[in-house]
Amino acid sequence: MEGEAGGQDAYQAAQALESVTDLVEERQLDENKVNTAMVALAEADKANREAQRKREKELAAVQINSEDVEVISNEFALDKKAAELRLREMKGDLEAALKSFLD
Repeated sequence: MEGEAGGQDAYQAAQALESVTDLVEERQLDENKVNTAMVALAEADKANREAQRKREKELAAVQINSEDVEVISNEFALDKKAAELRLREMKGDLEAALKSFLD
């Protein structure tokens, strides 16, 4: 009987050890997934920032008329930066910028 009890204890100990190692392996897999996700997010954020810089550079290159900025600002009660941005987005076309607020 003692051999049976010892065998049962050894079996339970082996099961407990297996459970712990499974938990450790699962935790390591989860940490790897988190690290992979964080790297992917960092890369996506970097790409988004680069795209934003490129867009801002393209918009800054658009020639606009300061009087057109005034018209948009006054007609739609916007600050001048918002009016200028819309005008730049519409490639300096006052009519298109004004219509864009009506759509």
